[in-house]
Amino acid sequence: MQHTAITTDYVSTFSGNRFYPLRPHIDQVAIEDIAHGLAYQCRFNGQTKTFYSIAQHSLIVASLVPPPLRLAALLHDAAEAYLGDMVKPLKVLLPEFAALEDKVTAIIAATYGIDFSDYAPIKRADLVALATEKRDLMPHSTERWAYLDGIAPLPGIIVAMDPGEAKQCFLQRYHELTGSVGAA
Repeated sequence: MQHTAITTDYVSTFSGNRFYPLRPHIDQVAIEDIAHGLAYQCRFNGQTKTFYSIAQHSLIVASLVPPPLRLAALLHDAAEAYLGDMVKPLKVLLPEFAALEDKVTAIIAATYGIDFSDYAPIKRADLVALATEKRDLMPHSTERWAYLDGIAPLPGIIVAMDPGEAKQCFLQRYHELTGSVGAA
């Protein structure tokens, strides 16, 4: 088998922008690319009983924090639109990936004027969402996840959205939070 050398060092986005992972740079950070990328990626490497997107997860997290933190919560996983979602056990083994994710998150934060310094409430909301997802979407994952000790899932059951719906809801929420007008 003959291998072909990689001729590009970027990943094309939905809207045609370019993301350069080897030297973290994004031509133009676009909410449409973020919404699309998160809506069409399933959480937990797709190991759920139904498709459940990162965009829907982000909507839940944003709904659980005080108003001043909602935009940051909505975009807390936005780097995954460019990098993909890596499951926690692999991320721990690959510290370079975590460092790259931090760089991409910083680019996104700077673009949208987000301050992640008060991250504790977002992390707590993320864990509540995770506990709910584990209960509702991963019926065979009955083992204890130590980092969820003391975290109660939400009372309601998650009803998974299809990717198109999740994208539109994500964009609508973004426009509500920023006061911007969009095509959502």
